[in-house]
Amino acid sequence: MKLPLQITFQNLGASEALSTKIRQHADKLERHCDRITSCRVAVEVPHHHHGTGNQFRVRVEVGVPGKKLVANREADEHHANTDAYVAIRDAFDNMRRQLDDYSREQRREVKLHQTPAHGQIVELARSEDHGRIETSDGRSVYFHRNSVIDADFDRLEVGMDVRYDEAMGDQGPQASTVHLIGKHHIVS
Repeated sequence: MKLPLQITFQNLGASEALSTKIRQHADKLERHCDRITSCRVAVEVPHHHHGTGNQFRVRVEVGVPGKKLVANREADEHHANTDAYVAIRDAFDNMRRQLDDYSREQRREVKLHQTPAHGQIVELARSEDHGRIETSDGRSVYFHRNSVIDADFDRLEVGMDVRYDEAMGDQGPQASTVHLIGKHHIVS
């Protein structure tokens, strides 16, 4: 790796063999992203287990423009990392996947998913077959009875959460489809 590599060992002595393995893995990271600005690796033995041997925790932190990527390989009760080399390999495998994702994002090859438009019903004019939605950004959007999908317009109530598809109508923004949001709310 062209950049300085920082390796730390916690609760265990420094190991030249582990440091060499870490350097080999770190050198390979540049194949996945040529914009790495820093790389820090910490190998730790969090607890000393007399019956099961040491469990290793490895943290790989890589700096790239605009981001810090972190891969943690911690021992859990079902998949204990009792081999330091396996824990190192797994942490670097995770970091390679993150770097591949970062590189795809930078090349604009990743399809970004937008949160569906959503809001809350703030007005219902049942006799006129329409209502209004207050959007998550505070705008007011008109909707007609025929825009309501998978629900009965007559059972709608003010305050209900909805998602919608917006279009420009003759009188301004309007919802072309309106769906009630069930118990799985959309997070903006």
